[in-house]
Amino acid sequence: MSMVINHNLSALNTFNQLNKNSNLMNSSLEKLSSGYRINSAADDAAELSISEKMRAQIRGLDQASDNSQTAISLIQTAEGGLEETDSILQRMRELATQAANGTNSDSELENIQDEISALTEAIDEIGNDTQFNNKNLLNGALGISASITGDSSAYTVKGGTADTTAGSSAKLTSATAASAASIKTDKNYTSTSATLTADSTITINGVAFSFTKGASVQNVLDAVNKAGIGVTATLDSVTTGEGEDAVTNNVIKFTSNKVGSAAEINVGVAGTGDFANLTAGKTTGTDAKIVIDTGSAAAAGSYTAKGNTITITSGTLKGLTFDVNADTTTASTITVDTNGALTFQIGANEGQTMGLSIGDMRAAALGVDAVDVIKNAASAITTVEKAIESVSSQRSKLGAAQNRLESTINNLDTTSENLTSAESLIRDVDMASEMATYTKLSTITQAATAMLAQANQQPQQVLKLLQ
Repeated sequence: MSMVINHNLSALNTFNQLNKNSNLMNSSLEKLSSGYRINSAADDAAELSISEKMRAQIRGLDQASDNSQTAISLIQTAEGGLEETDSILQRMRELATQAANGTNSDSELENIQDEISALTEAIDEIGNDTQFNNKNLLNGALGISASITGDSSAYTVKGGTADTTAGSSAKLTSATAASAASIKTDKNYTSTSATLTADSTITINGVAFSFTKGASVQNVLDAVNKAGIGVTATLDSVTTGEGEDAVTNNVIKFTSNKVGSAAEINVGVAGTGDFANLTAGKTTGTDAKIVIDTGSAAAAGSYTAKGNTITITSGTLKGLTFDVNADTTTASTITVDTNGALTFQIGANEGQTMGLSIGDMRAAALGVDAVDVIKNAASAITTVEKAIESVSSQRSKLGAAQNRLESTINNLDTTSENLTSAESLIRDVDMASEMATYTKLSTITQAATAMLAQANQQPQQVLKLLQ
């Protein structure tokens, strides 16, 4: 063994080992104190990059879950307002039914009308005042509108869903409005003052009507129209035959107040006398029909109809709802504007959104701003029923949106949990394993420190040669 004093290689080697173990021990101590296996890019650059991407996704998922919960709160606020509106409309229908009873005096009808007017104002107050975070929910500000070129009077846009995107358009080449159910007698009457030719009976929608010979046509019309059975009786001119064979008769016609396939007139038993041609059975109306231009595969689509209300179920206008007001053969283009509709960010990434529109739920939009039970109580019943259907339809859409958001929250939370578990495997330290590593490194460091002291003593051996 050579003996030198300028270069203590043993001490230098021991110092290097001590320094290496000391750095490893400090790194282990950092992991134990933070709980993370990766505290800086130096620990594992590749897995740090993966972990940071996961963290961004997890935070996005958690925020999307919060967004969805806030959206549910907005929907619940709107639905609460509509629930009260629905309750008011139910009361208005009850009052209209009461007013249709022929036992009411003029003063009683006026009192009923006063309450209906007050209820109408209450509907407007709910529509104008229902807000969430200073956003008006029920005054039409969150609705979907559309511009119509062609026969714009034939259509009225009612709203849409998240499927409808701004700028979407489609051409309707024709439309047929819904029809009411109707039946008519075959007797010809010169006027409403004409009389029945025999004792006559008929049962309509469960209500029996009996008239003696000599009763006027007006007696028949009044009895049916005041019965509140959803049917209007009129004296109509009906032309049969063509050209020189054409014959025009004035006949009693019974027409359902509603239109569409759900509208019906049910004759319970065969009529007698002047109503003998009316056989027992049910007559229904027809729903509206439209023809969508199939020139563009994307624009073409299918639809469902309920009365005059059309809902597009596929194609560029998917989700749009509108009414057919009249028959038309004029080609018309509907272009959607969704500027007022809400968009909820319900995912961690771009494009993961959900739209929501809420129509105008005030009295005028619902068609009940001019309900007059004094002039026509039976018609008022139908008007209020239509308003109830509109509110119920909007509530149904809100309920469906809330259910979708609740499912979205469940999925977001589950995805976040699974992604957090995966991120934990990459980033979190195994405390038991790391404690064992730290103990080993601590022991080695202490031993290296002791050995460094011994190595530093080796040059002292040279002094013995000088003794």
